[in-house]
Amino acid sequence: MDIGEITACMGLGIVGLMMLGIPLVFVTGSVAVITLLLTFGPNGLPLLASRIYATVDNYTFASVPMFVLMASVLERAGVARDLYDAMHVWAGRLRGGVALQTMVAAVFMAAMTGIVGGEVILLGMVALPQMLRLNYDRRLAIGTICAGGALGAMIPPSLVLIIYGLTANVPIGDLFLAAIGPGLLLALLYMGYVVIRCRLNPALGPAASEGPPLPLARKLAELKSLTLPLLVILLVLGSIYGGVASVSEAAAMGVAGALLCAAVRRCLTLGLLLEAGRQTMRTCGMILWLTFGATALIGVYGLIGGTHFVSQVMKDLPLGPIGIVAVMMLVVFVLGTVMDWIGICLLAMPIFVPIVRDLGLDPVWFGALFCVNVQIAYLSPPFGPAAFFLKSVAPPDVTLQEIFLGVLPFIALQFIALAVLLFYPPLALWLVG
Repeated sequence: MDIGEITACMGLGIVGLMMLGIPLVFVTGSVAVITLLLTFGPNGLPLLASRIYATVDNYTFASVPMFVLMASVLERAGVARDLYDAMHVWAGRLRGGVALQTMVAAVFMAAMTGIVGGEVILLGMVALPQMLRLNYDRRLAIGTICAGGALGAMIPPSLVLIIYGLTANVPIGDLFLAAIGPGLLLALLYMGYVVIRCRLNPALGPAASEGPPLPLARKLAELKSLTLPLLVILLVLGSIYGGVASVSEAAAMGVAGALLCAAVRRCLTLGLLLEAGRQTMRTCGMILWLTFGATALIGVYGLIGGTHFVSQVMKDLPLGPIGIVAVMMLVVFVLGTVMDWIGICLLAMPIFVPIVRDLGLDPVWFGALFCVNVQIAYLSPPFGPAAFFLKSVAPPDVTLQEIFLGVLPFIALQFIALAVLLFYPPLALWLVG
C-alpha cells in the first residue's frame, strides 16, 4: 500500500472507532499501534515509547496543572462572582448594559483563568438569572454568555495557547502577546453587536435600573473588588512580559495569587483545596492521556512518511499561502464540530505548523488563528461544549435548541474575526514585534 492508501485507512479507522463511542485517546493509540505493527513490526514499539517520552519530557508542561489549579481555586473562592457584582453598578440606565457588563467581566475572567468550562458555568449561574429577571431577550442573553465564556480559549493565559505552543514548539510568551489583539477584537465585536441590537430594539435589553443613577463615588467604591482579579493577572502576565519568570514559573505565581485571594476572602479551607486538586487531576489526566495517544499516532504517521505526504498535497493546491491556510482553518472547523480542541491540536498542528513554516508564514500568527477557530468550535452545533456547559446551570425551560439558536449570530462574528486575522496578520503580530 502507498502512503495515500495508508492515510485513507487510518482516517477511516479513526472515524469508525469514534462512531462506536470509543474515547479519543484509545482511538488514536489503537490506530497508532496497529499501523506500527503492520508497517514496522514489533521492533517498532520502542520507537513509539521514546516518541511519547520525548514529548512529555518538557519543563513547560508543568504550567498546565498549575494554570488549571489556579482556575479551580479562583472559581471556588468566588473572586469572579465579586468581579461581576462590582461591575453591575456600571450597567446603570444603559440599554443592554447588563449584557455589556457580562462581556467585560468575561474578559477579566478569561485573563484570570484561561479555561472555558468554568467561565461559562459561572456566567450562567450569575448573569443569566439577572438578564432573564430584567426581561432580556433570551437568545441575546444566552449568546452573550456562551460567546463571552469562550473568550477563555483566546485571552492569555489560555490553556489552548499553552498546548498549541508545546505541540508546535512555539514560544508561549509570544503566543500570549499575539492573542491579545484578536481576543479584544472579538470582545468588541460582541459588545458592538449587543449595542446595535439594543439600540434598534430597546426591548431586547432593558436597562438595569429605571431609578436615579448611582453617584460616581459609589461606582468607584464598588471597583475595589477588581483588586484581587487584577493582582492575579499582574502576577501571571506581568511576570512573563516583564522577563521576571518563565511561563511555568508564572503559573506557579498565579497559583500563589489564587491562594492569597482565597485567604483574603476567608474561604481557604481544606475542602476547597481538595476539590480544586481533584478537578486539576481530572483535567490534567485527560490532557496527558490525549497527548499520549495523539503523539503516538502522529509519530507513527511521520515514520511512514505521512507528514511529508500531507505537506506535499497542501503545497500542490492551486492556491497561494493564505489560501492554503484558509483550507487548514476549514479542516480545523470541520474537526471542531465532532472533536475536542485538544485532540485537534495534538493531531493536526504537528502536520500543519511545518507547512506554515515552509510557506514562509509565522506559526505564532497561525496559533492565534487556531485559537479563534477553537472558539467557533466551542459554540458550533451539534457538539459545542459551551452550549452543554450553559445547559447544565440554565433554567429547565431553556433548551439546547434555544441555546444553539442564540449563539448563531456570535458564531458569525467569530468568522468575521477569523477573516480579519487571516488577511491582516499584524492584528496578532504587532505586539510580538
